Amino acid sequence: MGNPKAFLTVPRREAGYRPVLDRIADFGEVEQTLNAGERKLQASRCMDCGVPFCNWACPLGNRPPEFQDALFRGRWEEAYRILAETNDFPEFTGRVCPALCEKSCVLKLSLDAPVTIRENEAAIAEAAFREGYVRPRRYRRVGKRVAVVGSGPAGLAAANGLNRRGYETVVFEQLEYTGGLLRFGIPNFKLHKPVIDRRVRLMEEEGIEFRVNTEVDLTRLPEGFDAYCICTGTPRARDLALPGRELRGIHLAMEMLAQQNRILAGQAVAEAERISAQGRDVLVIGGGDTGSDCIGTSRRQGARSVTQIEIMPQPPVGYNPATPWPQWPLVLKTSSSHEEGCTRRWNLSTTRFLGEEGRVCGVEVEEVEWTPAPGGGRPAMHPTGRREILKADLVLLAMGFLKAELPPLPENAFVAGDAASGASLVVRCIASGRRAAAEIDRYLQTR
Repeated sequence: MGNPKAFLTVPRREAGYRPVLDRIADFGEVEQTLNAGERKLQASRCMDCGVPFCNWACPLGNRPPEFQDALFRGRWEEAYRILAETNDFPEFTGRVCPALCEKSCVLKLSLDAPVTIRENEAAIAEAAFREGYVRPRRYRRVGKRVAVVGSGPAGLAAANGLNRRGYETVVFEQLEYTGGLLRFGIPNFKLHKPVIDRRVRLMEEEGIEFRVNTEVDLTRLPEGFDAYCICTGTPRARDLALPGRELRGIHLAMEMLAQQNRILAGQAVAEAERISAQGRDVLVIGGGDTGSDCIGTSRRQGARSVTQIEIMPQPPVGYNPATPWPQWPLVLKTSSSHEEGCTRRWNLSTTRFLGEEGRVCGVEVEEVEWTPAPGGGRPAMHPTGRREILKADLVLLAMGFLKAELPPLPENAFVAGDAASGASLVVRCIASGRRAAAEIDRYLQTR
């Protein structure tokens, strides 16, 4: 603990975002950075608590007090080594993790000003690549091969863990690029794709083979492998089978987000197939992170207006007694995309889509009320009969994903990430991939 009183004298300072009018003109990353001196000051605020709830809350078991202390002392390489022991990809989580660690920080409880753990993590990772602390290593081979199906965060983490344990590792990806959700689901303004490319190149240099444009039939896994790790994610999004769903202009959120990322990667998309919000009134159905990504993408495409609706009630602002510290707080979240301009509404259920000349022009919604369920559990929804029409000529469905239904798998096949748990956080997928690599290693050591 470098400065035991820093939390009393150094206020929390976030790097913040680029100005709205600047950032909506491009798809560059919205988050700014602090200089090295400011970053060390922020790291000094860590109290090195006797019980580090930040470590308890992190799915990866990261050790913030240790890497914060190294950062405060200017030992950037040491800070990265501490991070890399528990986190394969701090450059990803430092950008897109909701920072469960910060919500359980003692300074969150006492001052509502937790240590900037996520930003510090991103700064450490970038310094490590910039200064050459991250270098490819070669690992002694044990003579066994493992196939990883899917190259999202879980697949990448599993492949990394297996390769480092000496297994010849081949990653199969059905799409044209590696990265899965990181590549196609997260907009560039949150995660610049060269960050993924940089890590994949390193993994290739360390001996991992990636085969893109290669679909794997899970009922007939490829031959020649001693074990398999299934990391196929949750490919099916929730849909709305309502009257008018066939109208043009209604799309699943991932259709738009993935297409935009492909366009930014230089792929050509025919004008007739392009999903564009330019000059349109956009309605986003779903209040989560995917919906927020649709808002930011629509703004950058030049939407006339953006409205986001959510069937659940508006969460409390600031504090929710139902989720006390150190739990993850279910409170109102305002993302960088929301700040760019969006009308938000809650307690609205969609009843039908309206169209003109085959294209959606509006959505009928009904206000609902929620009553607590006896004994806890999910509250009950009650329609009120109060209906209205929302104007929209582009509708994006961002209501989450359905857990994958996998066929029976052989005993040497292990499942990780969203394919195992249903849709979750990138940090949880990385943790799941790490666990799967360890399980496969234990399995193969007995064979």
